[in-house]
Amino acid sequence: MSRHRRTLLVSGALLAGLVAVAALLPVPYVVFRPGPLTDVLGEDDDGEPIITAEGAQTYPTEGSLSLTTVGVTPAGARMDLITALQAWLDPTKAVVPRDVVYPGNPSTEQAREENAAVFAGSQQLASVAALRYLGYDVPEQADQVVVQQVLDGAPADGVLLAGDVIVSVDGEGVLVPDDVVSRVSASEPGSNVAMTVLRDEELVDLQVPTKESEVDPDRAAIGVVVSPAWDLPVDVSIDVPGDIGGSSAGLVFTLGVIDRLTPGALLAGAQVAGTGEIRPDGSVGPISGIQQKIAGAREEGKRLFLAPEDNCGSVLGAQPGDMVVTPVSTVEEALAAIEAFTAGESDSLPRCEA
Repeated sequence: MSRHRRTLLVSGALLAGLVAVAALLPVPYVVFRPGPLTDVLGEDDDGEPIITAEGAQTYPTEGSLSLTTVGVTPAGARMDLITALQAWLDPTKAVVPRDVVYPGNPSTEQAREENAAVFAGSQQLASVAALRYLGYDVPEQADQVVVQQVLDGAPADGVLLAGDVIVSVDGEGVLVPDDVVSRVSASEPGSNVAMTVLRDEELVDLQVPTKESEVDPDRAAIGVVVSPAWDLPVDVSIDVPGDIGGSSAGLVFTLGVIDRLTPGALLAGAQVAGTGEIRPDGSVGPISGIQQKIAGAREEGKRLFLAPEDNCGSVLGAQPGDMVVTPVSTVEEALAAIEAFTAGESDSLPRCEA
């Protein structure tokens, strides 16, 4: 074999090796893919209604009203180039810069905590928006901070309970979640934080252990998810099975609460899905992963999809098939869209336009 041929073979082998290594190196992206749907008018794993209420009569429903989700690469995982290219070629997936989804490079546990807190907050906001729409007297501002979740094995596990209303931290009253976070963070890691909580209508004084924060070892953490809460005239509970996070189920939760608390079946047996962040005034905000959510709803045979109007630019790139996708910006618009669809007037519904 000539020297020239040997040189070409060796160079080719080195190049192939470099390409193979490069393809396996981590890249700063994550993948969005269609996630599972949950019918909020259905039942949880124990056979109980997902949406229940105390202080108001509830009514039977017909059809399904499904929240949609997006599966995303976990915060603790790293994606290689080959996986990114495969996802990029799949029309049902999206490749998104990692720092857009996980700013600050959180751990898997941190990302889960943050998503759980936002999800719990979206349930509360849905109750506020629904009760306001139904004419109940709801305070303009949140007036409580409630423990939504205590993480397993966290310092607060067994001390604080989900549902505790935090009245004070280190003797100072709290009004918003940031009050709790800032005062706990300022404590010495490993010390105890004095808290007073309202539990079963009784004030309870507690000493809550802390640990080093995973974000900053000089700051303390207790391992709970807290969110703002309103003292509402109706106690609405939304118990969704599974590990779901984020704020995008807010619109669907709101519509589900309205359907449960009003006579007659809102959906009239229709198969409806949707997404959108809900605000206390009933307006609907944009979310991420809209194309993957539309794909997931289409695959599950849904016939109507409610999308935030502010997501129209991304909706245009989706492939809904025969499913009607209509933009909404308020709860009232969403209810009107459902009414038109169930009346056989889907051609009158607005569509996103370029």
